[in-house]
Order: sequence, then C-alpha cells, then structure tokens
Amino acid sequence: MGDLKFFLDIEVSRSKKCIFISQRKYTLEIIKDGGYLGVKPVDFPMEQNTKLFDEGGLLKDSSVYKLVVGRLIYLTITCPNITYTVHILSRFMHAPCKPYMKVAMCVLRYLKNNPSQGLFFPSQNDLSLHAFCDSDWGGYPVSRKSTTDYCVFLGSSLISWRTKRQKTVSLSSAKGEYRVLTGTCCDLIWLRSLLKDLRILHPKPTLLHYDNKVALHIAAKLIFHERTRLIEMDCHFIRDKIQDG
Repeated sequence: MGDLKFFLDIEVSRSKKCIFISQRKYTLEIIKDGGYLGVKPVDFPMEQNTKLFDEGGLLKDSSVYKLVVGRLIYLTITCPNITYTVHILSRFMHAPCKPYMKVAMCVLRYLKNNPSQGLFFPSQNDLSLHAFCDSDWGGYPVSRKSTTDYCVFLGSSLISWRTKRQKTVSLSSAKGEYRVLTGTCCDLIWLRSLLKDLRILHPKPTLLHYDNKVALHIAAKLIFHERTRLIEMDCHFIRDKIQDG
C-alpha cells in the first residue's frame, strides 16, 4: 500500500531527516464549521487564571458545544498544547453554560494561528527518556481537586502526555505533587518496558523533572509525619524507584 500518508484524519509526512504528523485538514474543518475562518487568531487557547463555574446561563442547545469539544478531544492526538484546556471543557459536557462555549471558541481562534502544528520526530535522536510533571493544586474551583499534568520525551520527541483531575482532595501542594510523581513514574516504567521489547535499552536512570521542594525533600529523605501519612504509599513507591535507579 506504500508509505502511510493519511489515516483517520491524521496526516503523515516523512523524509530521511524526520517524520511529522499533524491533523491540518481536520483542524481547518473544525474552524470552518465553527464559522471562525475569518476571525482574528489569539495566542493562547484560554486566558490565564480563567476559572469556570456552573454559572452564566445554560446553553439552549448543548449539541453544538458537545460536538466542538468532542472534535477537540480527538485533535489532542497531535496537538498536546490544547490538552489542558480541552480537559477542563470536557468536564461540563452534561450541562454546558455560555462561558464554556466562549472558551471553546477561543480554542478555535488559537488553532487558527497554526493549523498545521503537530508532532515532529527527527531521525537523529538519542532515544533517552525524560519527563516533566506538575500539578495545579486545588485548581478545580467546584471541588478543589488538583490536576495532574505530565509529558514524556524520547530524546527531543514528545511521545506521551496527560492531564487528569485527581480523585481526592489534596490538603497540601506536596500531596498533590507526589500523586503527580506517582502517575508519571508509572507511565515511565511502562514506556521503559515497551522500549525494552523494541530492543531500545536504557542503562541510565530516567530523568523526572519537577519543581516542588517539599516533594523533592521527601523523595531524598524518607521521613514521614502526620501530614504525609495519606500519601505514604506514594512516597515509598517513588523512593523505591529512585533507589532502583
């Protein structure tokens, strides 16, 4: 059948130097169907510090909102920079309000900036895993649950990413951060196992970058007290993986 060029709205371009995947045609269809082809683009998918509540008046017809958000969810396959915003919008699919629709349309204006944006995989790469993680502590205003965010790179190529609301409320930023560490670490372990099956070995430790000093201190020195007992299993898990290299 020849080299892969187009499959399920995903476009694939290749050369001796790289492979590039995007959803340009699909993105333009979303923008066109939303009536935003002639609208001025914006630089961000959502304004900073925007908090969405269950207020502002319900949409009379929620089908349009559900259609737009559903299509945006599929677009995150090759456009990870809208994942966080789409994750927030998808929380309100059951009863969307007018402010949510406004943010969804803002995402379309953001996509208009560069509809060809996608994922780049160079042929010359060091194939070493490293990851970045963070948490939006208590960022969900309704329940005050934190949000897990992480991304994993193979060399310079982004291969895995996730945004997910945590199941429980974290009473401190360190607890929310440690839950992010655990989720990211589990993904790294699975990816290392997958790469091993593909005969891509990693003799050196995988780097996991995060910026919470309290979580860093707990990981380096396994000291527990009343504030950390709720995440004690997570602490032991991370500590064991550090000791195992």
